[in-house]
Formats: sequence, C-alpha cells, structure tokens
Amino acid sequence: MTEASLLINLSFVPTRPTGLGVYALNLIQHLPRENSCLLSDRDLAGYRRLPSPRGATTDAGKVGHAKRLWWMQTQVPKHYRRLKASLLFSPIPETPLWSPCQTVVTVHDLIPLHFPQRGSPLTLYFRYYLPQVIRQARHIICDSESTLRDIHRFFGPPPGQTTVIPLAYDDRHYRFLDLPRQPYFLYVGSHYTYKNLERLIAAFAQAALPEFNLLIAGVPDPRYTPSLQAQVEAMGLGDSGTDTLSESEPERGANRVQFLAYVPYDDLPRLINQATALVFPSLWEGFGLPVLEAMACGTPVITANLSSLPEVAGDAALLIDPYSVGALAEAMTAVASDRTLWKTLHRAGLEQAKRFSWEKTGRQTGDILQRYL
Repeated sequence: MTEASLLINLSFVPTRPTGLGVYALNLIQHLPRENSCLLSDRDLAGYRRLPSPRGATTDAGKVGHAKRLWWMQTQVPKHYRRLKASLLFSPIPETPLWSPCQTVVTVHDLIPLHFPQRGSPLTLYFRYYLPQVIRQARHIICDSESTLRDIHRFFGPPPGQTTVIPLAYDDRHYRFLDLPRQPYFLYVGSHYTYKNLERLIAAFAQAALPEFNLLIAGVPDPRYTPSLQAQVEAMGLGDSGTDTLSESEPERGANRVQFLAYVPYDDLPRLINQATALVFPSLWEGFGLPVLEAMACGTPVITANLSSLPEVAGDAALLIDPYSVGALAEAMTAVASDRTLWKTLHRAGLEQAKRFSWEKTGRQTGDILQRYL
C-alpha cells in the first residue's frame, strides 16, 4: 500500500451502528479523503482501507474489545510507520500507548467513572488506559462542555489542546414527516442502569394515562433488561416479552410497556415522528443523540437537566430532575394533555435542531486534523 498521511480508526464500528458508530460513519463523510486510510473491517466507498481484524468490533463484546486493543497496541504502530503517516485520528479514545504515533482523539463521555462497577473491564479501561490516551494526544475533541469539564475533574487539565465539537444528525433521515401522532411515549437507547429506565417505567405508571403506551427501543442487555421486564410485569403494565418493530402500530391493551429491541435505522424516523414525546431521562450523557434526532423530527422531548443534555436541548425541551419520578410523571402528563405545550415544543425542537449538522461537525474536525498533517 502507498503512503497515507492520515489514518482513521474505524475498527470499533459494529454491524448495526448505534451512538459511537453513527458518529464515526457520518463524520468521515466530511473528512479529507486524499492521503487518508481507514482502519476498518469493511469497505466504504471512496476510501482506501487497511483491514482491521475480523471479530474485533463491539459486536463481539469483551472478546472483540480485547482483540482490538491488542491489535491497536501491537500492529497499528507498525502500520503507522510503514505508511509514513503523520497522524492517527480515533473517533473514540483508543490509541496505541507509548508509541511514536501522533494522535487526535474524540472523548465522548466519562460515564464509567461516574457510575463505576467493581471488576468491570470498562471501568478499568477508563481508570487506567484512558488517562494515558489523554496525556499523549496532541488534541482532544469532546462532544460537549460537560465532557470537557469531566476530563478536568477526573484527570486534571490535559497537556494537549482541547476543542468542543457537538455531534449532529442526518437531516435527510431525521425530519418532520407530518404523520398522525399516536398515543405512546418513546425511549431510544441502551438499557444500562444510568439510562434510568426503572424510574421511567415507574413514572409512566404514576402518570395514569391509560390510553398511552411506553415503547422502549434498544438492544436488550441480559444484565439489565430482565429486571426491567420484571418491573413491568409486577406493575401490571405488560408481559416480559421483547418484540421487534414491525410495520404495524404498537400493540394496544395489557402490554402498555413494550420492548422493541433493535429498531432498524430506516424505521426510526416513523417511530419517532408518531410518538407523543421522546422521554430520555438519562442520569449522564456525553451528548445525547436521541434528543437531537427527536427534535429534528418535531417530536417533543422530555429529558434530564444534567450533564450535556441541556446543551443539546437548549430551551426546546422539558428539562426535569431525572431522580424524581414525580417530576417525570408530571412532564409526561403535561405533554400528553396540553396541546399548546405540545405545539410549542414541536416548533422549538425543529428550530433547535437546525443548529447542528454533520457537515459543520466534519468541517470543524477536519480543520483540527489539518493542523497536524
């Protein structure tokens, strides 16, 4: 392979991309292609590629992470030297340690340090691996001011430069479709404990809106989803099944809380557009893509008043204390019953979303990369 001045790490992107993968795949469309080379296990049109190991993406879980980290430490520095690269850009904080590679990295959040789990590989990674990644990076890109504050809080001021560049959304995909609104609240995301789904389910029960459903869209997690399903059963809100999204409308009747598993990318705009509101009460986020994607669809948003979420939502959402079940229930009741409030949030969300674009995010990121090439 001929020389490449810029290496871009996409070795982590899974088959069905969510947050970090969505960011990386949208971002590279606006980065320089000339003299660039992707580190990836799949071809992407218009890009040169150096194959990364099969089975090393997040699809393979802990085994995939371990395989990728070993490859990153042992093989990427060799590729960097062989291709005579000037810079390695990693859209996640994952780079070779103690190597001659000049790096720019994106740090999305420090959630495993806010909610540490004893013995968790992810917590150990953030405590011991990430600090060195930050120390040796020439430039650190953060999704939000909240994440930048967290870096200072946990690690002190980094020696390299830092820049906050917000994420964005695909405006050709997430847009207002003028579809009939349906009586359901929607959550989109993972089932991790910090996502606060236990309080969301309790708030939905407390809101006493018998004609409404709560749809929880996101890949089930065997560590957390069963307890959520048990909670739903105990409250008499549905069964413990996990469904996939179909072209039919959400079920009515006893199953008022429904787990939709992974929703195909092409189905998400319709699901979001027809929701009465997106409810995203996460206890901490580095950015919060579902909030932005919902606002781009004109769907009212109820979200937390913590971390990066006020930066994303601005004045266009109902910001609540995510630790208060009562506050969350009141917000859901208000959006469901007050047509004027619904219209106000609908219009404000569409305007707020216009502030974000992948073209802008990519241009700002590309400007930083060019400094080191």
